[in-house]
Amino acid sequence: MKMIKRLLTIPMVFTMALSLASCGSSTKGESADSQKAEEQTPVEEPAEKTEETASVQEETADAQKVLVAYFSATGTTKGVAEKIASVTGADLYEIQAAEPYTEADLNYNDSSTRATVEQNDKNARPEIGSEDVSMQDYTTVYLGFPIWWGEEPRILDTFVEKYSFEGITVIPFCTSGSSPIGRSGSNMEALAGSGTWLEGRRFSGDVSEEDLKSWIESLN
Repeated sequence: MKMIKRLLTIPMVFTMALSLASCGSSTKGESADSQKAEEQTPVEEPAEKTEETASVQEETADAQKVLVAYFSATGTTKGVAEKIASVTGADLYEIQAAEPYTEADLNYNDSSTRATVEQNDKNARPEIGSEDVSMQDYTTVYLGFPIWWGEEPRILDTFVEKYSFEGITVIPFCTSGSSPIGRSGSNMEALAGSGTWLEGRRFSGDVSEEDLKSWIESLN
C-alpha cells in the first residue's frame, strides 16, 4: 500500500511542475510581446508638433515687425526716433543724405541756401547715402523727419518714391519748434502711391517716452 501511494504521488508532482512551467512560459511570452509593442510605438509625433508650434510663433513674430525710419539733419528727430524704437521694440534706419547738410545749408534767412532752394523745388530729390533697407521685412513703418519750410524735406520724397509700401502701415511723425506737420503726410502718400498712411503728428525734441507710448497706443 505504501508503494502504491508513493507511485500515485509522483505523477501528481510531475503534473504540477508541468503546470507551473507552462504558466511561467506564458508570462514571459506576454512580457516579451508587451516590450516589443512598446519598442514599435512611434515617438516622432511630439517632436513634429513642437516644430510646427515654433514655426507658427516665428511667423507671428515676423508678421509684427516694425521699423522706425528717420531723417535728422541736426539730431533732434533722431532722438525722438530712438524713443519710438525703444517703446515699440522696432528696428532703426537712418535716412542719410549722400551730401550731409551743413549749418549754412539750413539757414532760413538766406534764400540761396541749399535747403531753401530744394524746398522751393517740388521736383528736387536729394540723393540718399545710406544703404538700402528691405521694406518686405516690415508691416509697420514710423517715418520721421524735421519740418522744413512747412513741409517734409525733399530727401523724404526721394525715400518714399524709392520703395514700395504695399501691405505696410506708414505712420509719419515730425519734429519742429512750433510748425505743424501740415500736408507732409499727404504729400508723401501721393508720391509713394502705396501703403496705408495714417495721420501724422508733430513732437518737440524733448517729448517723453510716456507721451510717445500714449500716442502709439491711440493708433490701435
